[in-house]
Amino acid sequence: MAEIYLAGGCFWGTEKYLASIRGVTQTEVGYANGRTANPTYEEVCHQHTGHAETVRVVYDAQVIPLPFLLDLFFQAIDPVSVNRQGGDAGEQYRSGIYYTNKDDLPLIQTAINTLQTKHVQPIAIEVKPLTNYYPAEDYHQKYLDKNPAGYCHIGKAHFERAAKAVVNPHDYAKPAEEDLKARLTPLQYDVTRKSATERPFDNAFHAQFKAGIYVDITTGEPLFSSTDKFESGCGWPSFSKPIDPAVVSEHMDASLARVRTEVRSRIGDAHLGHVFEDGPSALGGLRYCINSASLRFIPLEEMAQEGYGAFVGLVEKENPAK
Repeated sequence: MAEIYLAGGCFWGTEKYLASIRGVTQTEVGYANGRTANPTYEEVCHQHTGHAETVRVVYDAQVIPLPFLLDLFFQAIDPVSVNRQGGDAGEQYRSGIYYTNKDDLPLIQTAINTLQTKHVQPIAIEVKPLTNYYPAEDYHQKYLDKNPAGYCHIGKAHFERAAKAVVNPHDYAKPAEEDLKARLTPLQYDVTRKSATERPFDNAFHAQFKAGIYVDITTGEPLFSSTDKFESGCGWPSFSKPIDPAVVSEHMDASLARVRTEVRSRIGDAHLGHVFEDGPSALGGLRYCINSASLRFIPLEEMAQEGYGAFVGLVEKENPAK
């Protein structure tokens, strides 16, 4: 187990958000890096103690490595906002990362530098060693579990996305274009790099319902599980959802007479197909219509040896929706 202290505005919502992440084993809200000892909530709010509302996070680094955990933390905050998150303003609502293990600092700095490339304004997340920390009063602990309708500055969609985050983006990298040209078949290259479409009913996986996962042919990043595959009759592999919401991105596609929503992979930026709202209502109503040429299939019995053992629990041995 490892620990990190994260400040991201009101600690009620930040704690609930971080606790929902797979691999986080314990959370506690408190006051960190201030100027006084044993502060109360009233003192922190009104007496300029310098403390930040902070969440102590204990996590299994083998399940959720620190860079992955920080990526998810960044998604729940405005990283360029100074002393403000959501509707809450004040020094106690500043964002911060406070570490107890000095070996974490290079990882934190790399994460901050990467985040800065996505923003014009300077990143306002305070990065310091933890100098003091005091648990908050009991009524603040697990506040939103005790008060489900209580105030929270983080949107519901963020909680759902964090809870479903299972694929670490740092485990995969986009190959050079020349490597892809050498490794992929002409059809695979045309589909993934030039947004071509393969022929319906004449592709590898449209009628396959074996247990396993489907990964990005360009990077190996897991994209879909056989558990979520269903027969749509369209002639291409159809899935009700990705294995992790973050592994795909959606883009408007106006290349045909009607506007469609294109789906691309996260790390490889490979064209995968399109998503439509005509899927089975019992499965959520979406149909991810994906080109077989953009996918590589890993059978369930080979997942561990192929390096995908962490995802075995997400694959059912039999797919009832086939």
